[in-house]
Amino acid sequence: MTFKDLYLISPILQALEEEGYTQPTPIQVQAIPEVLQGRDLLATAQTGTGKTAAFAIPILQLLHRQAKPESRTIRALVLTPTRELASQVSDSFAAYGRYTNLKHLVVYGGVPYKVQTEALQEGIDILVATPGRLLDLLDQGFVDLQHVQLLVLDEADRMLDMGFSQDIRRVLQAIPEKRQTLFFSATMAPEVSKLAKKILTEPVTVEVTPVSSTTVTIRQELYYVKKANKTPLLLHLLQELGIGRTLVFMRTKEGADKLAKELTVAGIPAEAIHADRAQRDRERVLESFKNSETQVLVATDVAARGIDVESLSHVINYELPFEPETYVHRIGRTGRAGAAGVAITFCGASETPLLIAIQNLTGKAIPVIDQHPYPLTAQDFMDAAAGSKNDKRKGSGRGGKSKRERR
Repeated sequence: MTFKDLYLISPILQALEEEGYTQPTPIQVQAIPEVLQGRDLLATAQTGTGKTAAFAIPILQLLHRQAKPESRTIRALVLTPTRELASQVSDSFAAYGRYTNLKHLVVYGGVPYKVQTEALQEGIDILVATPGRLLDLLDQGFVDLQHVQLLVLDEADRMLDMGFSQDIRRVLQAIPEKRQTLFFSATMAPEVSKLAKKILTEPVTVEVTPVSSTTVTIRQELYYVKKANKTPLLLHLLQELGIGRTLVFMRTKEGADKLAKELTVAGIPAEAIHADRAQRDRERVLESFKNSETQVLVATDVAARGIDVESLSHVINYELPFEPETYVHRIGRTGRAGAAGVAITFCGASETPLLIAIQNLTGKAIPVIDQHPYPLTAQDFMDAAAGSKNDKRKGSGRGGKSKRERR
């Protein structure tokens, strides 16, 4: 199947051809016709499946086919959880809609209001926004959402995880009840399902690549290594094996900053990206990484679904995530659009329970690489097991504090 088979208009087909798109992905095949028919959509899809195009393309076509209003009003609203994702969605609208004469704008926090408010006053057709900045602009009277016909919640589960539940409710109160709603989520936890049922009307359900699945184009490798040896092992892989542009995941912002500094001192161009960095810095860091000026980008999980870099060959889990689903989202940064990728995971002896949870979720054992300079020994595993037992005794003994008290 080609995009022509989806009955897309020539301005969009021309733009897609220039972008090098020839065949739609499974979610695009399922979603685009339904959206063009005006149906609400409930889509379960993780990043890397082409979900942005699955809603951006039909939105552009629906709005382009409408009679041109006397003045531009916001007819489509896309809500995203992070500034990085909002920027990527905006880029997609610009790319696919370059010949449609539709105007779009992206708004998010961390940047001056003036540029955004001036563009809003000139008039736009499509608004891509993070909830916080959108509500700020709404409260100040710069945004009018009374003409919204299409609402997209992109990565709805991530928005709820980040505490945007109340913000979403406020946005829903500001837009017409009669509208077309497109709901995208990588997972469908009870809270997510509850929100979907509340805002969707007889939706078409589309499910592509469940969160427990990892892309077949990604080669996964597991390195057992002591915590103290993780940085030396990383340097070994980057220097001795000649690994190029790499995305490394850490659990904490402090850990990301520290590792980026250590790599830089070792002669490897590296930068950290996380929520504490100013928006201007984050954009600069991402651009430097995309241009291969920075070899290693050290990120926290705020970036797990917000970084889209073409031809990213390697993702490294320096620390295992506490939630096994996060592992799938992390490694999904590589092996995109059919390209090959490698996902490397470092696992200390004490992290074994996290590894087991990941392998139970995906239903696959990650192949172990034994031949490296810093392997774990049997004694390391025995020490970790003994430490875990001692921790439990301390927490349950008479002199120990309860779990709630230790928090």
